[in-house]
Amino acid sequence: MNQPFLRIKKLDPAASVPAYQSDQAAGLDLAACLPGGAVMIAPGQIVPVPCGFAMAIPAGFEAQVRPRSGLATRNGITMPNTPGTIDSDYRGQVIVPLINLGKERFEVTHGMRIAQMVIAPVSRAEVSEVESLDETARGGGGFGSTGLR
Repeated sequence: MNQPFLRIKKLDPAASVPAYQSDQAAGLDLAACLPGGAVMIAPGQIVPVPCGFAMAIPAGFEAQVRPRSGLATRNGITMPNTPGTIDSDYRGQVIVPLINLGKERFEVTHGMRIAQMVIAPVSRAEVSEVESLDETARGGGGFGSTGLR
């Protein structure tokens, strides 16, 4: 499988370029670009945190932005839209919305790793409106219908 080539353009000289932290890491770490000072996130608050760069993702791929497990587990810091999708035709600044689900205020500082980004292939479906659908054993059973009682 060919590796996609991700082009990064720093919008702020203080921005960090996304990077893998180990040889087998699936996600590139994204860092906050806050050279002017830290941002406080109060419990229940959502704050968009800039990363200070834009990028060009190759056609046929997307970037999936996901929370970092350590921040979520230790501090309750996660993303309200996870995973967030960045389409290959987007060229604006990468911004990560963070939400504080913890009980204490949380300080995001410049250079702090705040999320991870996975580059994944995209399949586009051919959409067709039909009059009926094939039957299945599950049928119209909704959320939790295969295991919650």
